[in-house]
Amino acid sequence: MNTATASNFGVAASAGGPLLGDAEFQFLRDFVYRHCGIALSEQKRQLVQGRLLRRLRALGLKEFASYCELLRKDPAGELGELASAISTNVTSFFREMHHYDLLVEQLLPRWLEEKKGGGRLRIWSAGCATGEEPYALAMVLAEALERTGSKVDARILATDLSPQALEHACAGMYALDRMGGISDERRRRWFLRGEGRYEGYACVHQRLRELVAIQPLNLLHDWPMRGPFDAIFCRNVVIYFDKPTKQRLFDRYAGLLEPGGYLFLGHSESMHGLSDAFDLVGRTVYRKRVS
Repeated sequence: MNTATASNFGVAASAGGPLLGDAEFQFLRDFVYRHCGIALSEQKRQLVQGRLLRRLRALGLKEFASYCELLRKDPAGELGELASAISTNVTSFFREMHHYDLLVEQLLPRWLEEKKGGGRLRIWSAGCATGEEPYALAMVLAEALERTGSKVDARILATDLSPQALEHACAGMYALDRMGGISDERRRRWFLRGEGRYEGYACVHQRLRELVAIQPLNLLHDWPMRGPFDAIFCRNVVIYFDKPTKQRLFDRYAGLLEPGGYLFLGHSESMHGLSDAFDLVGRTVYRKRVS
């Protein structure tokens, strides 16, 4: 088959796997955009085929048409697995450290002082992936509570669409070579080193688990929580979305944040020209305007 003919019928199958045809790829593009807000360009076709081949094998399906039919019949049941397959969950503990520095040095001390009369402190890790971000937030929160002796009702909500990522986050077990962002002092304080079959891993301390509530959530669908939140971390998530989806999401975040609450984005993300509800107050740090 020559190159022109192959282009007409889709990306050539690799390693004897099934072909992702034009009709199936267009269905997947429409489905993913509608349910996940992710716009897949034609350049992503080979990536989609390669990643979904593993999913087809896991389900015992022989062709992409069968997978598309599965999505038509049970979109909710397979959505999380599809999102896991096509997105890249790259995360680490204390990624973009300047955000945590702001929390430790300014925001947490101020919030705990303001709320010591009986208020609640709530932080949302939206798109928490495998849990490194919410557990890092829990470390600095637990340390602030201990340092001040505060009895404030403080909790962190961690959500993600991917069932695989959430399973990892709930387990709270991490390979030692993935913990480079954590200081030796924090490793000793907040992790238990695995032994036996868990050699080479460490488990998060029970105190961190008590501070973090992990739940599945699709950011494009209805949200069961009402807030208000003092801060929302949505880092390296909106990079996948188009402009209208970002605008809707930022408006919804503004509706859940306290007046003067903070929204943290990833290092390559910006709210410029997308929302009038926030002011830029630091590197990828936005503060909700107080009307």
